[in-house]
Amino acid sequence: MFNGENINYSLRNLAHRKGRSFLTVFSILVGIATIFIFISFGLGLYNYVDSFTSSSSADKLMIMAKGAGMPGMDDNVKLTDDDIKAIEKTGGVYSASGIYYGASQIEKGSESKYTFLISYDPREPLIMEVFQIGIEKGRELKSGDGNVAVLGYNYLLPGKIFNKAVGLNDKITVNDVDLKVVGFFEAVGNPQDDSQIYVTNDEFLKIFPGKDSYAEIVARVDIKNMDRVISDVERNLRKSRDVEEGKEDFYVQSFEDMIESYSGALDVIIGFVILIALISVLVSAVNTANTMITSVLERYKEIGVLKAIGARNSEILGIFLFESSFLGFVAGILGVLLGWGATSLAKMILLSLGWGFLSPLYSVELFLGCVLFATVTGAISGIMPAIKASRINTVDALRYE
Repeated sequence: MFNGENINYSLRNLAHRKGRSFLTVFSILVGIATIFIFISFGLGLYNYVDSFTSSSSADKLMIMAKGAGMPGMDDNVKLTDDDIKAIEKTGGVYSASGIYYGASQIEKGSESKYTFLISYDPREPLIMEVFQIGIEKGRELKSGDGNVAVLGYNYLLPGKIFNKAVGLNDKITVNDVDLKVVGFFEAVGNPQDDSQIYVTNDEFLKIFPGKDSYAEIVARVDIKNMDRVISDVERNLRKSRDVEEGKEDFYVQSFEDMIESYSGALDVIIGFVILIALISVLVSAVNTANTMITSVLERYKEIGVLKAIGARNSEILGIFLFESSFLGFVAGILGVLLGWGATSLAKMILLSLGWGFLSPLYSVELFLGCVLFATVTGAISGIMPAIKASRINTVDALRYE
């Protein structure tokens, strides 16, 4: 069906009708570029979510209070030390620790900003194990630390939080309490996380003396019996808090379950936007089919001449099928290049804004898959016109005007 002579003939024909060929390629490449962009950003988000799933986080339970407001910010439903004791006496629970967080005003010199103050017990830094945040500079918090803080990565960058970068041993003021900076955490890639301030639980209660409820409790448990431990923790908490089953004012979730719920929501979002992109490709395929049908009508007599000099039906079919496939192939390459260029530019902008976790991720399968998909789309859209061309009657075609 395909040979060198037929391929050269098809390429000359496409070059002769370069205006129409360009429009056909353009319509397909837009859809391919859109698919490439959405999938690459989706892969980046999946990679970011997966980066939290490790041996250091898989054995953790997150216990939060149910309330009308944001979890951890609604003090109508409280988590207290009594809840930690109820959790710790559960079989399969090795340790548990509460964390606080609250909106705070931070000052350095004449500058003032607002951010979140987060606290944990340095003896049981379970929350830091969950999110695997290492130290970039200085040290972590220690048990007994007073009037000290560890800051997010953005404080190291001039112009990000304050005009001048914050350094080790610098003084900052949080809600009128002076704190010495002893360390900086690594970059997370999220402006909010990279702008937070971390202190010990004891220090947090000095800054917020009226606080009597943890934002959440993190527990390290026996990972081999995760489901049983969750059930037992819920039972002990119901008993401790005197609530009936089905009327819990709290919820218990393993870290892996939480990641899966995020991934599930991500699946729906990515699937929806890819569906929109596929509709665009479908429209492009219809346009390609229309182009090939028009080409058949314009070359009706030409096809008759080819048949008269000995061209077989299979060769005519191959010529038109190659043309539509080649248009799809070219559109796939250009669409991938356009998508890669757009996402690379977006990545640079996101990194400069501190939103690195939203950066796209590429793979060989993504590049090859998009090109192959475009080629197959072109081939499929050209099948019917190619069959029509191959079945043209030679005598009728030669008489066609």
